[in-house]
Amino acid sequence: MLLLLSALKLIFEIALMSLFGQWVLGLLAGAKRDTNLFYQILAQVGRPFVVMARFISPRSIVLDRHVPLVAFLVLAFAWIVVTALRINHCIHIGVELCK
Repeated sequence: MLLLLSALKLIFEIALMSLFGQWVLGLLAGAKRDTNLFYQILAQVGRPFVVMARFISPRSIVLDRHVPLVAFLVLAFAWIVVTALRINHCIHIGVELCK
């Protein structure tokens, strides 16, 4: 169980950092961000989560340009939940076994 929670937490952290990095790089690169190699790599890492966010969000309410923000917020909430579950699990089995 600890391995599953740790793996989920790691996946969420990687996705969160890629979406955040993509946002920062988009601010720095400006209009030429689509031709930036590192921006494209970060976009590929975060794309599955953006697609899932588009699937769960209604098209009439959420604009396409806001979908990465929705993905980031959903991932942040999922990360908080998994972190709380991992802490709870570590308390039950003992902190020494979680190291």
